Amino acid sequence: MNKVVATAAEALESAGLRDGMTIMAGGFGLCGIPENCIAAIRALGVRDLTIISNNCGVDDFGLGILLATRQIRKMVSSYVGENAEFERQFLAGELEVDLVPQGTLAERIRAGGAGIPAFYTPTGVGTVVAEGKEIRDFDGRMYVMERGLRADLSIVKADVGDHSGNCIYRKTARNFNPMMATAGETCIVEVERLVPTGQLDADQIHTPGIFVDYILEGSNYEKRIEQRTNRPAGSA
Repeated sequence: MNKVVATAAEALESAGLRDGMTIMAGGFGLCGIPENCIAAIRALGVRDLTIISNNCGVDDFGLGILLATRQIRKMVSSYVGENAEFERQFLAGELEVDLVPQGTLAERIRAGGAGIPAFYTPTGVGTVVAEGKEIRDFDGRMYVMERGLRADLSIVKADVGDHSGNCIYRKTARNFNPMMATAGETCIVEVERLVPTGQLDADQIHTPGIFVDYILEGSNYEKRIEQRTNRPAGSA
């Protein structure tokens, strides 16, 4: 099946993008984020979105551009420390936030994609993370129950993909993108290089095309570095 579309806007419109959707957005920091899809969501102007993502970009890049236009109603995230507008909206009561430990967030998404409704983890026991949740004793250790996460739509970034939707990620971009591809009712993947079906080594595929509904070859990737740290030349 040929799942190729020409643009991110075409993919989003075909996926039924609408106000109030829950969207999973892949990537880790600013690495492996679906830049074309995020820009198209901004341009299409949908609002009241719930976004599930490890972080929320920075003030003028990544998901941060959707904060700037007030299109996000709620964030389900792990790390949000690089975005001043996020902080401002949260403290002003303009943005709802569900802050989740990073490993727990990854497992909640993986569980949702695997059809697992809930699981137990020791992370968060005895903290505000566990408030209102079931706590159980397993072999003398306390665990909190966490629910699996699913979304109406997943937007994912891969390095290379084929016309059937099979995808390969590159290095840190494998954080969150592969599991999010499985946990959306609809999945859009943007890739840096699109090849005909059959050209990818089947042994190297990270996301099988069965999880992907639409795939497009992206363009104009900025690939910003979130925090650049340098040391003097010649130092050990």
